[in-house]
Amino acid sequence: MTSSLPSLPYVPGTDASSCILDAFRIAIAKRVSDALPPLTLEQAYVGVDYGKKGVDFTVALPRFRLPGKPDELAAKVVSSFQPDDFVASITHDKQFLHFQLNNANLIREVLNQIHTLTYESPTGKPSYGTNTSGAGKKVVIEFSSPNIAKSFHVGHLRSTIIGAFLVNLYKACGWDVISLNYLGDWGTQFGMIAVGFEKYGSQEELQKDAIKHLYDVYVKVSRDAESDPNVKAEAAQFFKRMEDGDESALVNWRQWRELSVKKYIEEYDRLNVSFDRYTGESEVGREWQDKALEQLDQLGLITDVNGAKLVDLEKWKMGKAVLRKADGTSIYLTRDIAGAIERYERYQFDKMIYVVASQQDLHLSQFFKILQLMGFPWANRLEHVNYGLVLGMSTRKGTAVFLDQIIREASSVMHEQMRRNEDKYNAIEDPEMVSQEVGITGIKIQDMAAKRINNYTFNWDRMLSFEGDTGPYLQYAHVRLTSMERKNPELLPLPPPSQIDTSSLADSTHARDIAILLGSYPDVVKTAMKTQEPSGVVTFAFRLSHAISSAWETLVVKGEKDLDKARARLWLYICARDVLGAAMRLLSIRPLERM
Repeated sequence: MTSSLPSLPYVPGTDASSCILDAFRIAIAKRVSDALPPLTLEQAYVGVDYGKKGVDFTVALPRFRLPGKPDELAAKVVSSFQPDDFVASITHDKQFLHFQLNNANLIREVLNQIHTLTYESPTGKPSYGTNTSGAGKKVVIEFSSPNIAKSFHVGHLRSTIIGAFLVNLYKACGWDVISLNYLGDWGTQFGMIAVGFEKYGSQEELQKDAIKHLYDVYVKVSRDAESDPNVKAEAAQFFKRMEDGDESALVNWRQWRELSVKKYIEEYDRLNVSFDRYTGESEVGREWQDKALEQLDQLGLITDVNGAKLVDLEKWKMGKAVLRKADGTSIYLTRDIAGAIERYERYQFDKMIYVVASQQDLHLSQFFKILQLMGFPWANRLEHVNYGLVLGMSTRKGTAVFLDQIIREASSVMHEQMRRNEDKYNAIEDPEMVSQEVGITGIKIQDMAAKRINNYTFNWDRMLSFEGDTGPYLQYAHVRLTSMERKNPELLPLPPPSQIDTSSLADSTHARDIAILLGSYPDVVKTAMKTQEPSGVVTFAFRLSHAISSAWETLVVKGEKDLDKARARLWLYICARDVLGAAMRLLSIRPLERM
């Protein structure tokens, strides 16, 4: 159903067909610019901000730098005011003008738009909240990137959660996205494992869980190396054979890598994360690694220290960095440089993002700087999306080493919680699946709730609580909204939107609060795109859940005698469920329907 609002002039960068609040903002901007020449419509539009505490939109007059006092300017806007289809009232408060929207139209238009873009979307997929700002552009996002045979630690988990969000976010903004998992599958540790595998390896254990078995071998052989210097020498020789392409050295390595990737795919699937390509340091060719050294040498930036090659970036306050070890083997900075060049040749990207911890800020700066010095015009398209540390993450039995230990722990704690309410527990079809999903939601929400650069302390009790702003609370809010259709079968199927009378909702402040939040979701997505922060989407999901929670008592569906009112309220809740679900999916969370 299309909008029944009067047409308005166009403001660049707006699209009322995907964000109806744009129309209301243009209507406000038109009033302001009409009353205050020479202010243009575009200039006025930029000044229309969300209001605070029950105010829909606010305009701060001083920002326009117009001649005259704010009081005089405000009087010009207010004196000519007549309510219309968009704006119900204006109040003047010091330097501000506060605008209240026409509630009946706001609620109807927002619900219509959500319904249309969720169930009648031109793409066939729910598209409310999406936009086309990135159409025709390609982004490569590298994230997670654990090291084979080393533990999947909490830093990798953060990179995985933030990276998965960025993949969804860029897709929602119309970009063509390629997600890469750049495995640490090369380097001296494979020499160590090869030496250790002869002594401690087992094909049976390897097939069962390659990640864990290779890690165990690595831990044991590292212990041997502490007392026997020959172990490290043998390992270095073995890795040298790998670098030189010796097939007998590569055959085991290939199997270890393949089995590890297979296991990782299962683990990621539980986290609702997938990759277009598993690549790795091993795939980076020698050609560009050598060329990079040559070019930097010609620029006079290479120094030789005891046979090792270092690049001097002191001039840019980035220190010196090793590019090749004395024995001629590569190091990960060199592989990163060559890898970026190969990726540009393969994908011709408009942007490439590395989701890596802030401890690596210097490494990434050095790496980006070297590509600029080598004269690649696309070097400025690389971005580092960083994040802080997680402190104190361990299982109740001790330190967490593997991703699956963390997931298992979250599921079992959740399972215990659910068992406390026997009636509800017995009504759940698949308690194992539900406890795992709620546990994973708890981990993800705790991770994404604050700005990513902040360190945070991992807290099991907090994470798995149904009270306060936690993952389980969000799942509960979605489940409760989903149950509205199950509990009111007599109202289903709802008539088409044009036949639902929403006028009864206009008098409810709860309905208005929910509607303006629902209407703001496309803006939440655009803001997240600017900041690359998931926390804004998390905050939105909680604000929406709280607004719905405070409406249950007054906007009752079950038992409401007036069928028009009951239908309008049910429709409001269904639209709220669709938008909450969309926000959760954007955060890579699977919304549950029962729990």
